Amino acid sequence: MSTVTDRKPAGASFGSWVDRQIAAAEARGDFADLPGAGKPLPPPTGRDAATDWALRRAREGAVEAGAFLPPSLALPREIQDLPAKLAKVRTEAKVREIVTDLDERIREAHRRPQDGPPLRAMPLDVEETVESWRSGRS
Repeated sequence: MSTVTDRKPAGASFGSWVDRQIAAAEARGDFADLPGAGKPLPPPTGRDAATDWALRRAREGAVEAGAFLPPSLALPREIQDLPAKLAKVRTEAKVREIVTDLDERIREAHRRPQDGPPLRAMPLDVEETVESWRSGRS
């Protein structure tokens, strides 16, 4: 699936530009074989809130509940769950990759304007985390 799009031309309306982007993606097959393709949407109950679709997806296990949290809450939860996640990892390289990715997301969250409560999570020490992972395996 292509993730890079052209910039909207100055004279084009937003709607027509979006329609062209969708048509191009369909032509490339980016929407082929998506889960739920060809199935009708569930009927509205009349009580559906704007976010009910997200809650349904989380209940179905299609999305982790933490995906709906602001970074200031999601990242500390990831740090808290990290030891259990790393206990399932078999290689040191993968441990480093996971911790480095988490650290980068923490740094990125500190660079962006905050949604929700202040972000207090700090990047982890990769070497210390790897050493802790090693000692847990012995």
